[in-house]
Amino acid sequence: MKITKVEVIPISNPMKHPMRMGGSVITHIHSILLKLTTDEGLVGFSDSGDTSTWYRGETQDSMMALILDYFAPKILLGEDPIKIEKIVGRMDVLARDNNQAKATVDFALHDLVGKIFNQPVYNLLGGRTVDKVAIGYVLGAGNPDEVAQQAVDTVRKGFGFVKVKTSAGEALKNDIAVIAAVREAVGYDVRLFIDPNGFWNYEQALHTMRALDKYNLACVEQPLAAWDIAGMARLRGQIGTPVYADESAQELHQLAEIIRIGAADGFMIKTQKAGGLLKSQRWLTMARLANMSVTCGCMVGSGLEASPAAHLLVSDHWASQFVHENAGPLHIHGVSNSDEIEEDVSLHGPLFKDGFHAPNDGPGLGIELNEPFIKRILTPGKPAHSVS
Repeated sequence: MKITKVEVIPISNPMKHPMRMGGSVITHIHSILLKLTTDEGLVGFSDSGDTSTWYRGETQDSMMALILDYFAPKILLGEDPIKIEKIVGRMDVLARDNNQAKATVDFALHDLVGKIFNQPVYNLLGGRTVDKVAIGYVLGAGNPDEVAQQAVDTVRKGFGFVKVKTSAGEALKNDIAVIAAVREAVGYDVRLFIDPNGFWNYEQALHTMRALDKYNLACVEQPLAAWDIAGMARLRGQIGTPVYADESAQELHQLAEIIRIGAADGFMIKTQKAGGLLKSQRWLTMARLANMSVTCGCMVGSGLEASPAAHLLVSDHWASQFVHENAGPLHIHGVSNSDEIEEDVSLHGPLFKDGFHAPNDGPGLGIELNEPFIKRILTPGKPAHSVS
């Protein structure tokens, strides 16, 4: 069996409730859908999730160009899709970084191979360890009363933790006021995260976190810029709140350095950041060897975007023990359970219910595409392209 066609479709999925984070307001999820077709008519597909110039440095255009102009003609077309290890290795040799584009290919390959063998992806990853995993919920930046009420609603709906995004610039007093209001509203038994997304400098992080230590946060996620691993270690020694690495923890050598110098208490993984499911398994092995807890986030996307991580989390014994935030479809549609989603890119997406989520049991990712809906959310001015 060989891959004979590679198609990329740019889509812009509107958020029901725009989210404020990092000084910007997210109104649409700009992602790409990838379809890999074989000479026997099987099709594997994937959703990249939201693109972000400040987080991943990748865009719809950059991912489309890399996949269609480089990966497709040089690696994918004519290749046996079962050889995922070979394909992922060749992508890493051909292109530096660009892990979101690489992950999108990896996801589609896993979907395709699952369909070839008539097995769900979690069986390709080692088999199901648990039936479902607990998830938390992420709240955008806002005023204290508004975010506190959202936090109360989140806890009532059964989510395992509340994570609050911070304001940008000099709004540190508001960030402190938000955490104080949320903690008062939900009490001290609820796990509470704060996530500056690397936008604080060292002085801001130190003074803000010393003010917040008394609120018993479960963690501060990526308080400093991605490159400042040494600063993270210095900060960790000066505050009482556990430090988790996200943007700093992408490649395995970065995880090794974080572990070596004691720069974090835990890791945040995204399958797109790691470069796909194959590389995420290696990533999780590093965390396990260091006995460091892991929370899996998402790039925010459809049920198709959330599906690879859902399969990974139920199949990986280490990851399955922790609470995650792979809840992109809930954020897009402004709901708490998947049965409240009116229409999505995916048909038969992962199951989200009462603060837990689980993958589908069908072949591959277990998802079909909602083609009429996809046609309605095509990114204006950016047509689909394919090579064969």
